[in-house]
Amino acid sequence: MKLTEQQQQILDGAQGETMAKVMKTMVMYGEAFEAETMVPVTSKHNHLVTSFGLKVMSPVYDLMQQLIDAGVESGQTFSVDPRPVDKNVPANFLQNLVFNKFMYTKQDFYEGQLNKLGLMDKNAFTCTCYMDEVGNKPQKGDILSWAESSAVVYANSVLGARCNRNSGIIDIMGSIVGYVPYFGLLTDEGRKATWIVEIKTTKKPEAQLLGSAIGMKVMEDVPFVKGLDKWLGTKLDDKACAYLKDFGAATASNGAVGLYHIENLTPEAVEQGESLIKEGAKVYVIDDAELERVKKEYPVIWKNPDAKPKLCFVGCPHLSLEQLKDWTVKIEEGLKQTGKKKVVINTVFTASPGVLEAFEKTEYAARLKATGVITSYICPLMYMNNPLCKKMPVITSSNKLRTYTSARYYTDAEILTTITGGKS
Repeated sequence: MKLTEQQQQILDGAQGETMAKVMKTMVMYGEAFEAETMVPVTSKHNHLVTSFGLKVMSPVYDLMQQLIDAGVESGQTFSVDPRPVDKNVPANFLQNLVFNKFMYTKQDFYEGQLNKLGLMDKNAFTCTCYMDEVGNKPQKGDILSWAESSAVVYANSVLGARCNRNSGIIDIMGSIVGYVPYFGLLTDEGRKATWIVEIKTTKKPEAQLLGSAIGMKVMEDVPFVKGLDKWLGTKLDDKACAYLKDFGAATASNGAVGLYHIENLTPEAVEQGESLIKEGAKVYVIDDAELERVKKEYPVIWKNPDAKPKLCFVGCPHLSLEQLKDWTVKIEEGLKQTGKKKVVINTVFTASPGVLEAFEKTEYAARLKATGVITSYICPLMYMNNPLCKKMPVITSSNKLRTYTSARYYTDAEILTTITGGKS
């Protein structure tokens, strides 16, 4: 790798042994992907994926402590993925015992380390750091050092920033040293599409289901999606951004997509059009039948496939303020139709602390609470990592949560019908 004079000096120890090790880590990472140079990280803030204080992650805590003891600080303040535990989320005595005595026993200690390294503030725990209420929204063209897959794909696609799908800890390393290897989605060539996806559905496709289908088909490649603007329009308003947030998370988790282009909607697709498509790109046509085929092939791994759901999670990735409002209205209408006063299944809506604070200032907060729905800042995935929770029949509208846990996928409409006591 060709380093600048300043980069070479850091590698040679001009800023201390610890910083030299950090630079060496980034150089080795780049060389593994045949990167020839490093480029500066230009975003105002960073985002870290590792937010949970699992007892078994002692190497992470040791590494963080070495950085702290050496006086090394992140070049940027940062947000971090959601906390893993919230006392407001339903859990029985044994489940709580596992959470607090066997799983996340280092949470307070680790959060103390994050604070010393440059955590933005006590509420900066969310997978949707780019929302206005959080304050970590990159600008178009910014070079990032992120690892959270759903945030990376959103930043690349919807915001036009540039970031590879890095691994955890690499994100903080890039921020500390101020450089990341130049390859993949940081390059113009790496951002070109090798797939054309044609949407030919008769109705607006479910975001999480459509993203799942595309992710499983194209895997780590870049898709150029045609026909979705028919349903989303050509403006990145709140509804379109919320849709793309969920869509992108599914492409990233059900496949390994780090960037997608939506014709007439996302920034680079609007600016460059079909010039973003590489010659010889493959074509994938998605109609109603294809989405139904994909959904039917999801495995049900509950011990009893016919069990009645005991818990429902909505918000993976975290919900937006507008989504919370929309869900409030839908649940009220659903309960009115079924004659119920409250949801019939324990239901948890997750959102960032900042979004939840903003929501509490609206009339919708009291209305949602009256329906029996619980709001929380946690990561549902971290909740489901508890082996006792894993055995529960949990439903979700998140294809990411379905992919990584035993939770069963329902569409938003199916979730609404189920939690309000309707007949599916």
